[in-house]
Amino acid sequence: MPGEFKPTIGLEIHCELKTKSKMFCRCANNPQQDIPNKDICPICTGHPGTLPTINEEAVKSVIKAGYALNCHIPKYSKFDRKNYFYPDLPKGYQISQHDQPLCENGWLIIDEQKIRITRIHLEEDAAKNIHKGGSTLIDYNRAGVPLMELVTEPDIKSGAQARKFAQELQLIFRYLGISDANMEKGQMRVEVNISVSKNEILGTKVEIKNIGSISAVEHAIEYEIERQSEILLQGEKISQETRGWDDARSATVSQRSKEGSSDYRYFPEPDLPILNLDKLNYAKMVSELPELPQQKRIRFAREYGLNTSDIEVLVEDRQMGEYFEKVASEAAEWAEKKGQGDYLKLVKLIANYIITDYRAILWEKISQDNALSITPENFAELVVKIYKNEISSKIAKIVLLEMHRTGADPSQIIESQGLGQISDFSTISVIAQKVIEANPQPVADYKAGQKNALQFLIGKVMKESGNKASPDTAKQALQKLLDK
Repeated sequence: MPGEFKPTIGLEIHCELKTKSKMFCRCANNPQQDIPNKDICPICTGHPGTLPTINEEAVKSVIKAGYALNCHIPKYSKFDRKNYFYPDLPKGYQISQHDQPLCENGWLIIDEQKIRITRIHLEEDAAKNIHKGGSTLIDYNRAGVPLMELVTEPDIKSGAQARKFAQELQLIFRYLGISDANMEKGQMRVEVNISVSKNEILGTKVEIKNIGSISAVEHAIEYEIERQSEILLQGEKISQETRGWDDARSATVSQRSKEGSSDYRYFPEPDLPILNLDKLNYAKMVSELPELPQQKRIRFAREYGLNTSDIEVLVEDRQMGEYFEKVASEAAEWAEKKGQGDYLKLVKLIANYIITDYRAILWEKISQDNALSITPENFAELVVKIYKNEISSKIAKIVLLEMHRTGADPSQIIESQGLGQISDFSTISVIAQKVIEANPQPVADYKAGQKNALQFLIGKVMKESGNKASPDTAKQALQKLLDK
């Protein structure tokens, strides 16, 4: 049923910036402060006669985001007063930007489609409302925190694409170091503008607020497409309104009629000067931009030949990605003697052990700080031993866990615990003969042509040897005895 209608979707994304102080005063930028109303002053609480001062670092953070998102940076920008009256807005207005934002006309590629970015502007955050019983308390620690707002064109086609866009923005902001962009902590907030229609004429726009997670962005959009489509099929009209996402009910709920920009009575902020952005050192800001997520994806595929899913894990977890590169660099010295083919196989093995085994250990929070306690040199040494079949994969897991717990190098652990691999053919043949005698049915199955029975017998040899036997040597020994 919803397939009869075409959705038109745009996003408004707010993001708290990681500056030391607030947007227009010297108060600490610490919206997560546990003590209510601690980081406040007469400026951010709107006392009469106070004057704001622009936080230059916040301006530079937004311009960095603009460069990363292919935006045009104009020569001049200014701040405006956005007038509305809520208890969480102490001045009775918000200092924002209306017609001359810091960044314009950018774009980001999602699913091979260009999602246009209309603007990125800077404003101050409102205070935090805390509802208790029948009362509402207000914590002004968040009032005045630098807040970046990004607005897209209505280019997004689905809830899944909106989720991917929000995820990529979150990654970019984290790579730039301008925000942690944690939605669960309110550091990043996504609002959706959505309409559905049967033709090119746009339908009535509905705004969705109170979306608390990246996954909820997708769910809210898909629900709203379904809701609006059903209303239109019944011959009724969509109301222009603001709706909220109810996570518990997995549904949007009506909040209020939607106001237009004219309702805010914007006018230029009289207490702040026009910004001459040409005076900022653009070249320095551009030179300070890090490698961005999409650039890293392309490079990881080119340099390391990793598959898409492994690359995505290493790009999303920046610390893990940097650790992988350090381990790969250490392994390169050994691989130089072997050739490029061996190096690519080795780095894939490194990625596999970091992404699966090592992350599993970290998730178990075995160490107190749960840091990456294994040095890249030691991790590379371990993987080289695995690659050279000096230890089995099961022994490798034991050694890896001990390396994380103690920080010792793998050779020391293997020697002290007697975990070295048995590769001697005659020794393994004795174990293989014992396994053959104890498992007549799998032996008969193998001789009857069921080759998978061999894997069962190899597993038995490994178990009998305490996982120290070389799997390849175990296979050779079994085949020689069974094929007599």
